[in-house]
Amino acid sequence: MKTKILFALLFAGLGCYAQNSTDEYFTLTRAGFLEKNAYETTALVEKYFRVPGNTGFNASIHYVESILKKAGFVEQKQDEFEAPLTYRIEKRAMKNNTWEPVDANIDIVGETKPLISYKTNRNMIPINCGSTAAGGVTANVVYIANALPTEIEKMDLKGKILFSENSPSRLLQIATKAGAIGVLGYSMPKYTQPEVHQTSIQFGSMKANSEVWTLLLSYAAKEKLKVACLKGETKLKVNIQTKIYPSEELTIVANVRGSSNPNERFVFSAHVQEPGANDNASGVGTLAEMARLTAALYQAKKISPKRTLTFLWGDEIVSTRRYITEDTTRAKGIMWGMSLDMVGEDTKKTGGSFLIEKMPDPSAIWTRGTDKHTEWGAGDVTEKDLFPHYFNDFIFDICKAQGKFANWTVNYNPFEGGSDHTPFLQNKIPGLLMWHFTDVFYHTDNDRIDKVSPTEMKNVGISGLTAAYTLISADENTAIATVSQVKTDALTRLKTEFELSKQEIAKGKTTTDEKHIIEVWAKWYTDALVTVNKMPVKSETTRVGSAIKFATNEIEKQTKVYLEKLK
Repeated sequence: MKTKILFALLFAGLGCYAQNSTDEYFTLTRAGFLEKNAYETTALVEKYFRVPGNTGFNASIHYVESILKKAGFVEQKQDEFEAPLTYRIEKRAMKNNTWEPVDANIDIVGETKPLISYKTNRNMIPINCGSTAAGGVTANVVYIANALPTEIEKMDLKGKILFSENSPSRLLQIATKAGAIGVLGYSMPKYTQPEVHQTSIQFGSMKANSEVWTLLLSYAAKEKLKVACLKGETKLKVNIQTKIYPSEELTIVANVRGSSNPNERFVFSAHVQEPGANDNASGVGTLAEMARLTAALYQAKKISPKRTLTFLWGDEIVSTRRYITEDTTRAKGIMWGMSLDMVGEDTKKTGGSFLIEKMPDPSAIWTRGTDKHTEWGAGDVTEKDLFPHYFNDFIFDICKAQGKFANWTVNYNPFEGGSDHTPFLQNKIPGLLMWHFTDVFYHTDNDRIDKVSPTEMKNVGISGLTAAYTLISADENTAIATVSQVKTDALTRLKTEFELSKQEIAKGKTTTDEKHIIEVWAKWYTDALVTVNKMPVKSETTRVGSAIKFATNEIEKQTKVYLEKLK
């Protein structure tokens, strides 16, 4: 009994101490993050259709470079730690040519207004699409509603344009064999609400070096063309201008050197490619302002990072994976990874909410209660894929604190994958995703700057930096407070799962299966507690280990009670 009381007092006292440290970081980031800067960068980047190596992608990288230089980062000459604040641009030859759109129009011959134009729908040209002959081409269009591929092959499409309500890339090979000169298609998922947002087109791609071009239509354009085709013979004039050329791929990496353990680091990653404002110009802009603020606080001696803080901008997944795998020594020191992807949504316009995508925990297997996957879809997670770590709860609690302060809605989703957090996890490094979903303008050409909220970017930036500052300079007090936090979160989760399991047993599920779920959650959390041992920059006593042992006993004791009650 004395031991329990002693540990309770220890948790309470040290929890306040650690919280005060985090509160100090919150004060700095809330005062220092300038959402106007983040928004201006987002507005600059979103003007471009960004593909690795093309004009817009490279211009975005160099714009970030200008922000870093102005903030005080110096270009790395030999070693990333040769100065406290360094950056470098990595250049790599590309195996394939890069691509960028220039212009496009589809006109129904005989009508005065274009059916659709690049000026209003820049996603109408799929990535890798070539140009038409100068001045465009005019040809009959053949509308096929639901014809089978074998039927299309038998059709006479020589010199004609194939139009179908399917993704044009799926019909490209068949259309080419049938002699078509081009393919028009339509492909919009339900969550984009195409019948409401009738001008949206999701960007797509096609096979490079194809002799046949393809174009994508919006719902409105598709319906209008369909009506014209059903009335009788329809001719289209199509003009496409694109650029395809050799280039080099750029990645920019900035570092704030840690004073004690510089080889240990927290890595932020934001991908540059993709044409949207929220996806992912907002990630680029938010991360650029986070780097600027960090440099300012460091130079003003308001923060003194003990570990290194790294900021990375590049090609989604590719640049992050390469950063991890190309230098195995560096990879050993990466303690946390965070992806900023689609972080600027004005949720009143886009729908959805801010989300933290968790590392694989049991909710990715047993998704029930308030746990919900997004429209992106569940990943194929099994028990062997689970990744127990305090990072999930630590980041979520930081974001909830900012949410309470700023009246900002914060939610989470079980692991799904698909962004820059994935390479971290694949290499056994804790990694999380900050994002928004479901966004009705996701991947569409209506994802423009008017859908971006400066305030949303500020809340994300504040949360991300406060968490990173806390972790890169964590001491034993921070670790012990985290143990207490994780224990509390674990007990809350176990209670929730216990109540859900009782309901499932009442519905006919087996007690054995429901007990197994409780057991897996308990093990996930007790294993997560063990990872707190590595949080302090320097371990000087056995206090953290003792706190972990005490918290583990509490979780195991409560788990036993729940298992005994499940009948």
